[in-house]
Amino acid sequence: MIIRITGAVAIAALLAATPAVAQDRDGGKKRRVSVAPYIELGQVLTADVQSGDVLTYTSAAAGVDVGIDTQRVSVNLSARYEHQFTYDSRSSDSDIVSGFANAQLRLARGLSIEAGGIATRTRNDIRGFAPSFFGNDNRNVSSVYSAYVGPSFATGRGPIFVNGGYRFAYTKVTEPGPTGVAPGSPRLDYFDDSKLHMATLSTGFKSGTVLPFGVTLSGGWTREDQGQLGGRFEGLYGRGDVVLPLSGTFAVEGGVGYEKITSSARDPLLDAGGDPVLDRNGRFVTDPASPRRIAYRTDGIYWDAGVLWRPSPRTSLEARVGRRYGSWTYTGSLSYAPTPSVGVQIGVYDQVETFGSQLQRGLRGLPKEFTQTRDLLAQQFSGCTFGTTGGGASGACLNSVFQSVSEATYRSRGVDGTISLTRGGTQIGLGAGYANRKFYAPQTPGIVINGITDESYYAQLFYSTQLGPRTTLSGDVFANYYNSGLAPGILSIGATGSLSQSFGRLGTSLSIGAYTFSQDGQQDQTQAQATVGARYQF
Repeated sequence: MIIRITGAVAIAALLAATPAVAQDRDGGKKRRVSVAPYIELGQVLTADVQSGDVLTYTSAAAGVDVGIDTQRVSVNLSARYEHQFTYDSRSSDSDIVSGFANAQLRLARGLSIEAGGIATRTRNDIRGFAPSFFGNDNRNVSSVYSAYVGPSFATGRGPIFVNGGYRFAYTKVTEPGPTGVAPGSPRLDYFDDSKLHMATLSTGFKSGTVLPFGVTLSGGWTREDQGQLGGRFEGLYGRGDVVLPLSGTFAVEGGVGYEKITSSARDPLLDAGGDPVLDRNGRFVTDPASPRRIAYRTDGIYWDAGVLWRPSPRTSLEARVGRRYGSWTYTGSLSYAPTPSVGVQIGVYDQVETFGSQLQRGLRGLPKEFTQTRDLLAQQFSGCTFGTTGGGASGACLNSVFQSVSEATYRSRGVDGTISLTRGGTQIGLGAGYANRKFYAPQTPGIVINGITDESYYAQLFYSTQLGPRTTLSGDVFANYYNSGLAPGILSIGATGSLSQSFGRLGTSLSIGAYTFSQDGQQDQTQAQATVGARYQF
């Protein structure tokens, strides 16, 4: 995966032979083609407040930012490969790949192929260390790579619509460094990789076309195969929904459906002491004689009902309540865009899924055009990502996805919201949310995560402004609280600031940051970092 992403950076860099920004005609429509490859050198200093240790390393990076919007093709890409040269015997050189991309190829009216992916670093074990700067710190940090591709279609003529799509996704997570979990704590799994298939199909008609009310019939299928313990998740559903307008802006809605979800895995191999056997990467070894055991299963009818309020094209509110997964469920969304430069989005979710499927759901929620940061200390796509415009693309946060990384199936519930403001050369973004997971795993020796609940609270404030035609000031403030049923809660707080100056194709930047995390019964960990760098854009 690293080779593929780095190769994509190199290929995009070759496009530098074309103008950085091109404007011409494409089927009667102006097109935008922006390709900006770059190389960068930086010097980073890290100081541990408690011990007084100081670490310095040199960063050499190459990357590319791409924005393409034509009649048939849309591409938004920010990709970066970085190698860190350390000068301390206690540390080692490291390679870091980060990036986010989405692309759409429109083959014909209503038919397109979509692709995209993400490369980032994140915490792994929710009980362990909680660093906020993932530079040269590998404590409880894993690299995550995920990519997807698939066709989608939508008919727009006549009273009857038909929509559908298919997506294949692959996700890979590297094993973390030292987690900092107390000795003797129960062993949790390290996610390896997964292959995910998702297909959806829906048909129906809108209210006021065939009948006074609207009807939608939909179905879907999900299959995920995981690389550890033969994990497998399969879900199949079908449902019908009705929307009845009561006025020009208000409607009631409801739906009923049938679904079948089965999650299963095999047993880990146990040693003479009854503990799981681990491979050289710290992952469970599968017992070859183990039968497939059920982790979670549901098979039956579910329903929900609610209201839909759309007082204007700029405002939409939906709220539903129902019975699903054997209990009450609550879902909803709010989208508010008072002006083209201001956007608010809030979502409430409740779903049984896996890390791979939740990551794909999170990627679908990220804005198509997003803010790209030059701050080397900032959370690169693992926190909140904000759109470059307001409206319905204010941004989204992946904190709920990355609160912990596990191959177990879980029920994820929570609320997530973002606010984005763009005015002139100034952009402000605010994201916050709460996420809760209840895990399901087979009742086998060595597996302790079954029935455990994890939760997290998170908030992030982003600010960027142009002090002049060539100078940009930006900053991030973020806070996270992680709590697991297996360990005391952890509070992590951090802040970064960056000043960038452009001299034509050459630019310089200075960044400073500090973060701290604390856990009951453990000594607080506080770290300060500073970096100075230079970037040349081709």
